[in-house]
Formats: sequence, structure tokens, C-alpha cells
Amino acid sequence: MLKLIAIAVVVLVAGVLALATTKPDNFRVERSTLIQAPAKRIYPLIKDLQAFGTWSPYEKKDPAMRRTFSGAPSGKGAAYDWEGNSQVGKGHLEITDSVPPARVAMRLDMLEPIEGHNTVLFTLEPQGGSTKVTWAIQGPMPFISKVIGVFVDMDRMVGTDFEAGLSDLKAIAEK
Repeated sequence: MLKLIAIAVVVLVAGVLALATTKPDNFRVERSTLIQAPAKRIYPLIKDLQAFGTWSPYEKKDPAMRRTFSGAPSGKGAAYDWEGNSQVGKGHLEITDSVPPARVAMRLDMLEPIEGHNTVLFTLEPQGGSTKVTWAIQGPMPFISKVIGVFVDMDRMVGTDFEAGLSDLKAIAEK
């Protein structure tokens, strides 16, 4: 009986590992919303990391997280370090490029719970009197992330956070 259980466990683990090898080497999660405001009103809420905290869904997941701002006050070179609960982890976010009022690129270095180094990109596209705002994250998928991806739909998990954040950004920008 124990031998059959051991064989079943080995087959299950091998199956998960084999399935993980079929996952892509890179990922991208992206969500967009249409905000009834000009890009010049929305852009400051993204390029200023302290203003970013007024609508970021991650702030709500741990209002008690420790935050440290450094570098430029906003735009390229502005940086933000945080350490929080298991939902937000520990990491560093730095604006690497800022093109007013159309684009903000950031480097996201997650240190905990799982280390990861990704690129975050916000694009603002005028559409009449509105602005289409797109929030995207992309980066490499190390093997451990591929294994986790067998059980967790990262697009849905992160995408849900992005949708909540964009909804809050919309509410603030449309005031």
C-alpha cells in the first residue's frame, strides 16, 4: 500500500514538473480602462509615487506597511521601498522612464515572498476628451514561477489587482 502511494506521489510530482516546463519563459499581465479626464490630470497620479499610493490596490492590502521614498520627488529616479504583510511582501519600485503625459516605466524588484525582477509600464492614450490608461507588468518566468503557475492563474490574480487600482485611479482623476 505504501509503495502504491509513493508511486502515485512521484507520478503526480513528475506530472506537475512536466506541465510547468510547457509554461512560457516570460509573462505579461495588462489591464486598461477609459478615464473621463485628460492625460495631464492622470499622469501626476502615476509619476509621483506618493500620489500612486492613494489609488494603488496594494496599499489597501496592508495599510500598516512600512514605506520609504528616495531619489527624485517624482518622475525618473523616484523610488519606493516597502515591507509589509504576506499579501504585499517586500520590494523596491523605481521609475526608470517618464514621458509626460504619456508614459511611466518602472523597475519592480520583489524581494519577498518570491524574488522577481519585472518591468511595470503605464501608458496614457488620449481618446477624445478621455484617456485610455493601460497598466502592464512583464518579466521572466523562472522555473519556480512556472510550477506555481500550474496552480495559480497569475493573469487573473494580478489582473484583478490592476482592475481595482485602475478603478480607484479613475475615481480620483474624474473628480
